[in-house]
Amino acid sequence: MHKALIPLAAAVALLGAGQALQGQGKDHVAYPQGYRSWYHVKTMVLQPGHPLYDSFGGIHHVYANEKARKGLQTGTFDKGAVFVFDLLEAQSEENALTEGARKVLAVMERDDKRFAATGGWGFEAFAQGDPTRRVVTNAKEQCFSCHESQVQTGFVFSRWRP
Repeated sequence: MHKALIPLAAAVALLGAGQALQGQGKDHVAYPQGYRSWYHVKTMVLQPGHPLYDSFGGIHHVYANEKARKGLQTGTFDKGAVFVFDLLEAQSEENALTEGARKVLAVMERDDKRFAATGGWGFEAFAQGDPTRRVVTNAKEQCFSCHESQVQTGFVFSRWRP
């Protein structure tokens, strides 16, 4: 595993099922309005002891818009495919693991021309899910350096599970 993991997952960004994205700029990945109504791809929990726990410990939900869902099934991601990686604190009480506060909302947006330097994917993360708190300052180092290992699957960590 790598030290940086902001997928889609997921991460994790244009138009999916009629949902518009905010903040669309030439070099920016937009905040994914309505992503909770997209396809839920998977959930994963990173617990203490996992090599990425310090940075990404908690409950991970990965969502895909329609184009990203099709890409997972076909292996080819068209322009406009978007993944969202929703990372929440994991709380344990009375033998139940539940969602706590949102730590980060990460987004991956497919556009070969705009994001050629990072395998055709744009990356962004929003601290605590706040659209005004962008945290990616160097997508190539912070995100793509890890996703680059997934070249055989279009730089995407998630897999389609029928």
